[in-house]
Amino acid sequence: MAHRGVRALVGVASVAVIAMIVVVAANLFRGGYTQTVPITVVASRAGLMMYPDARVEMLGVPVGKVASIEALPTGQAAIHLALDPAQLELIPANVSVDIASTTVFGAKFVQLTPPADPSPESVRAGQVLSADHVTVEINTIFEHLTSVLAKVQPEKLNETLGAIATAFNGRGERLGRTLDDLNSYLAKLDPSLPNLSHDIAVAPSVVNAYADTAPDLVQIVDNTAQLSKSIVEEQRNLDAFLVGMTGLAETGNDVIGGNRQALTDVLHLLVPTTDLANKYNESLWCTLAGMVPLANSPPMPIPAVVVAVNFTAGVERYRYPQDLPKVAATGGPHCKDMGLPVIPFESRPPFLVTDVGSNPWAYGNQGLILNSDALKQALFGPIDGPPRNSAQFGQPG
Repeated sequence: MAHRGVRALVGVASVAVIAMIVVVAANLFRGGYTQTVPITVVASRAGLMMYPDARVEMLGVPVGKVASIEALPTGQAAIHLALDPAQLELIPANVSVDIASTTVFGAKFVQLTPPADPSPESVRAGQVLSADHVTVEINTIFEHLTSVLAKVQPEKLNETLGAIATAFNGRGERLGRTLDDLNSYLAKLDPSLPNLSHDIAVAPSVVNAYADTAPDLVQIVDNTAQLSKSIVEEQRNLDAFLVGMTGLAETGNDVIGGNRQALTDVLHLLVPTTDLANKYNESLWCTLAGMVPLANSPPMPIPAVVVAVNFTAGVERYRYPQDLPKVAATGGPHCKDMGLPVIPFESRPPFLVTDVGSNPWAYGNQGLILNSDALKQALFGPIDGPPRNSAQFGQPG
């Protein structure tokens, strides 16, 4: 009895081990013990031939499989992927996703395509990608074709196909030549498509601008018609004017041509004058601008001349030879430096000291001189000898 119990126990253990081996092998075959990274792909549709466990490839290399497919309330499909962690670093975050198939009847798979400028970051767990393209199955084509044919009446379709066949009968060569010419024309037109798109985009603004200016354009055309009519009506006068201008031009040509050398000499002689005027243009402008207030001031109530006279403190008489006049001033015009030509009310421009041989504010001038020779002669009569002023001592009277 004990021996039978041991044998039964061994048999049960053997069956359990065999069952466990089968389960482990099945899970290993299905990848149940393989660690994966979940990624979700949202597509407009999953397709009729997309199933779980479908391949996920990138550049022809398997990188995972489809875990499940979920229909979203928006009508789209959420395809949950299980990617191999070892391949995750090779898949950029901005990878493109296509739902493709080997043939129109074959099962679909998820194809990952790296872009031309891949992102330095890799896809991460839980990331959501958008499918760019879903291959159309032959079933879908047949479905749409059946719906179209159901709307078409067979006799009218037959008439249409017969008319098309009659139209193309014997014209294959011409049709081929036409298609070839159309291909050449489109090849020449293709480089200009960006410009054409830009022109179409800006066309509304241009049309609106023309619409806004349409009244002015119509007025211009109307004025042009009136001008043309006036030219036609004044044709004889215009001919006479042109003849007169031709004679004037010939006379002017004779006058200028005959006096060419004299005009050239005059222009050469004017060069120093114009250079001097250009050098002192600021002073000339300052002078003319200063006359503007006088020209704009109100006139006198009666014809007269207004003179402002006042008495100022006298200065010493000119001395010899330091007060002899000379032309040695330098520095150019100082119109703007002196605040000219606009002088504020109750003010005067500062005195500019230049090397012209006289300076009323030179060092040593005593200003008002009470002990003058004229005062002594007025009081005491003529006095012999030179003046007795200390500042004029030793100078001729």
